[in-house]
Amino acid sequence: MKNKFRHHHRTVRIENQDGRFTIQGMGKWYHHWRDPYHLLLTVPWIGFVGIVSIAYLLLNALFALAYLAGGDGLEGAQPGSFSDAFFFSVQTLASIGYGAIHPKTFYANSIVTIESIAGLLLIAVLTGLAFARFSRPIAKVLFSQFIIVANQNSQPTLMFRVANERHNFILEATAQMYLIIDEVTDEGVFMRRFHELKLLRQRTPSLVLTWTIMHPIYLDSPLYGLTADDLKQRHANISVLVSGVDETVAYNITARYVYDTANILFEHRFDDIIYTSKNGDRYFDYDRFHQVQPIESGDGG
Repeated sequence: MKNKFRHHHRTVRIENQDGRFTIQGMGKWYHHWRDPYHLLLTVPWIGFVGIVSIAYLLLNALFALAYLAGGDGLEGAQPGSFSDAFFFSVQTLASIGYGAIHPKTFYANSIVTIESIAGLLLIAVLTGLAFARFSRPIAKVLFSQFIIVANQNSQPTLMFRVANERHNFILEATAQMYLIIDEVTDEGVFMRRFHELKLLRQRTPSLVLTWTIMHPIYLDSPLYGLTADDLKQRHANISVLVSGVDETVAYNITARYVYDTANILFEHRFDDIIYTSKNGDRYFDYDRFHQVQPIESGDGG
C-alpha cells in the first residue's frame, strides 16, 4: 500500500487542450522545499522577501523562547516578557547591540553566543543568495506568438521571428529548433521523439533588433508531408532555444520558447515590421511583431 501511495504522487498527467499540449502534476513528485536553494533562486522577488522575512521572524521567536526558558537572564528586560526577549534577539542576530538589554547569566550568554554564530551564517547565506539572484543573467528575447509554414523562395519553410528587447548586442547568437512529436516504432512501441530541425541560418554575429529564423522543409525534414491535423493528432510541439553572449554583462544567456499546434499556422505570412520614411530612414514597428495574415490563393507566399 505504501508503494502504491508513493507511486500515485509521482504520476505526471499529459493532456491536449484545444491543440495546446500541457503537462499536469510536474511539481507533485518533487516538493520545492526539498531543494530550498533552488526555490530561493527561482521564486519571484516578493516571494523571496516574504520567505526570508518569515524565516527571520520565526528564528527570532525561537531564540526568544530560548531566553525565556532560562528564567530571568536578561538585564533590563521584564521577567517573562516575550516581546523584550524577541527584540533583544533581533538586536543580537543583527549585531545591533543598543545596550539597554544585556545578558546577565551564563545561560543567557550561551544563547547569545549561539545566536551570534547563527547571525553570521544567516548574513553570509542571504548575501550569497541575493548576489546570485541579482547577477543571474536573464535573457530579454521576444518570440513571435505564432510560427508559420509558407513558401519562401518557392520552398515550404517553417518560420518564426525573435527580437532583442534590450536593444543591445547579443553576440554570436545561435538558434536551435526541435520537433517534439508522438511516434510509434515498427515494433509498435510508443515514443515521444525529439527531431532537430536544420535551420537555413543557425548563427548570427549579433542580434540587435530582429531575426527571422527559418527551417526549409526538404524531403529529409521531419515535417515533410505533415499537415496541421497531423501535428495536432500527434500532439506536436516545436521547442526553440536562442542563446548568445550579452555584450553588456558578458554573460551567456539562453531563452526558450515552445510552440504548440494552436500556434503553428499553415499558409500564413508575417506582417512586415520594417518601413522606410520619405528621407530614407528605416523604422521597426514592434506593434506588428506578432501579427500574421493568411495567404490568399494567388499571393504566391
